[in-house]
Amino acid sequence: MKDIMLKIVGRQVTNDGMGDQQEQVMEFVTEGQLCQRNGSTYLMYKETELSGIEGCTTSLKISGDTVRMKRFGQILPIDTVMEFQKGKRYEGYYETPFGAVEMEILTNSVNNRIEEGVLDIDYDISLKGLTEARSRLNITILE
Repeated sequence: MKDIMLKIVGRQVTNDGMGDQQEQVMEFVTEGQLCQRNGSTYLMYKETELSGIEGCTTSLKISGDTVRMKRFGQILPIDTVMEFQKGKRYEGYYETPFGAVEMEILTNSVNNRIEEGVLDIDYDISLKGLTEARSRLNITILE
């Protein structure tokens, strides 16, 4: 495993039900690790207080146009898996400190340029009964 620095930018656009959209942006720089194994690239980093899930680790398995994200933690009992592949729908559960919520993801695009240090994911997410949003995740490796 190679130690790296990551810049992570998450954007989420939600509708307020009255036709107005609200955008939330979360941006942070953190230490992470990178490794290559069996044709896949793996990125791992610890979540910060800014993300709202401090104490959790996020692991990304990047294989071509498919990204599998896993969040897990010992401090908070969170264990969530999300899979992103353009045009594909993924259903699962989003674990929170308050319990699991049904989740559905429809991936709009995956721009895997990880060999250049960039990964972009654009997706729609629905947390049943809580929220629906369009999200964009940009990860840049800062050598």
